[in-house]
Amino acid sequence: MTHHYCVVGNPIAHSKSPLIHGLFAAHCGIDLEYGRAELPLDGFREAFTRLLQEQYRGCNVTAPFKGEVVPLCRQISDRARLAQAVNTVIRLPDGSLRGDNTDGVGLVTDLSRNLQHRLQDKRILIAGAGGAARGILPSLLESRPAQVVISNRTHARAEQLAAALSAYGPLAARPYTELDSRFDLIINATSASFGSDVPPVPGHCIDGDTVCYDLVYSDEPTAFLRWCESRGAGALHDGLGMLVEQAAESFYLWEGVRPDNSAAIIQQLRNTAP
Repeated sequence: MTHHYCVVGNPIAHSKSPLIHGLFAAHCGIDLEYGRAELPLDGFREAFTRLLQEQYRGCNVTAPFKGEVVPLCRQISDRARLAQAVNTVIRLPDGSLRGDNTDGVGLVTDLSRNLQHRLQDKRILIAGAGGAARGILPSLLESRPAQVVISNRTHARAEQLAAALSAYGPLAARPYTELDSRFDLIINATSASFGSDVPPVPGHCIDGDTVCYDLVYSDEPTAFLRWCESRGAGALHDGLGMLVEQAAESFYLWEGVRPDNSAAIIQQLRNTAP
């Protein structure tokens, strides 16, 4: 029997998820169909409920609906609860929904396994305090860093996020202007890289040993990564690996099989980029 899944969002035509999950399914020998569903900004709840009453065993959720799905799930994982966002939905045998969030584990897996960067005992800076930052923080804190610092243009948001999750690890909020030393890893979790803006991270936070990671993936280096390169950063990475690894975790939650071809898919996507 064919297993049906999809990704929901608005817009959604650009999503690489159907290709990624199709490659996972072929590798694992599973009969799977994975599509896209662009749902309306108004009336999302009704449209989503109808969709999941169809043949779908589950779905992925992307912007701008990750927060809206949370109250629609009867069960929710700890990491989704902490993130206050769901990107993976599993339809349970009784028809109810379980929500999970695989963004953080996707990031950590890409950094630690694919890119071979150690996270334990490292000082990490996250630029941004919105949903993207909150989604990755639980998994980052589980990796036992020495410290995670959140900086945001609106400092009050960074303080609120740090207060909400500080019980789970060494987490603090600092204004950009008070960042006075280097970091081992800097993650751009702002929306700035969708344009030409760059978060105001002081240049002295970066040196030749600093790893810079942009959650956005792009065919060309993002503005943030270009700026980090100009400051002499030691390594530059975009979010393509995170995209593939969070998808691998979703696939495992649905099918009980963990794909082991993520690295090959990441390289294939890079090679086929325009």
